[in-house]
Amino acid sequence: MQWSDALGKVHHRYQGKPRIVSLVPSLTELLVALGLAEDLVGRTGFCIHPRQVVRQVPKLGGTKGFDVDKLRALQPTHVLVNIDENRREEVEALTSFVPQLIVTHPLTAHDNLELYRLLGGVFGREMQAATLCADFARAWTALDEFSASLPRQRVLYLIWRDPWLGVARDTYISHMLAAAGWDTLPLASTARYPEIDLPMLAREAEVVFLSSEPYPFRVQHQRELATLLPDTRIELIDGELVSWYGSRAIAGLRYLRELRAHLTQGLLPAGPG
Repeated sequence: MQWSDALGKVHHRYQGKPRIVSLVPSLTELLVALGLAEDLVGRTGFCIHPRQVVRQVPKLGGTKGFDVDKLRALQPTHVLVNIDENRREEVEALTSFVPQLIVTHPLTAHDNLELYRLLGGVFGREMQAATLCADFARAWTALDEFSASLPRQRVLYLIWRDPWLGVARDTYISHMLAAAGWDTLPLASTARYPEIDLPMLAREAEVVFLSSEPYPFRVQHQRELATLLPDTRIELIDGELVSWYGSRAIAGLRYLRELRAHLTQGLLPAGPG
């Protein structure tokens, strides 16, 4: 069998024992969920989940500016990258010595299903991939059925301050929020993570979300914005559970269901799991 990555490159089942380097935090976590922890030989410093497993895996720097010489020394059979998270020129430099580059670019929640099948197929973990697909389907159905009974809301999802940055409609984050009935502002943008006029867009939003990453928004920021925007609801949101794809997307769908319930009915949201 064969599977295609985000660039349309065809990948076949690997017959030997793989040596995998992941340059994407979400994919590192997914590899472990697929039962490939022993085959993971390198990661970035941002690949922090699951902590007890990845702490044993050598770090190569960041998703951008990773140490090519250290990576080469690991003699990987496969390197996993992402179009948004890694620089194209740095990835292209790996083609001279990495046998297999697997490029990913999930943009919607359902893109996770193909991602599970791609990595599960290449590394002989079809059963584990099928289990993830089934878990995802259950979480999606529960969220979809719950949010369908509620009115859609316009929300502003902030990922940075000084300047204020939001998310465009064509991002993975926006698609995840849309599954919960939350439509992100701005309505249109040429940039995927645009700089925004906060006071103007906040007037259009029913909720302003402060994400925990990449900027670490905390309670003090929530209080500051509540003073600046007294007529707008300001809420903290777990950025990992909204922006990380792979196996964490399943927990993310469950989290969004409970967060929507919390904001609608006053129920407490659950964390990852």
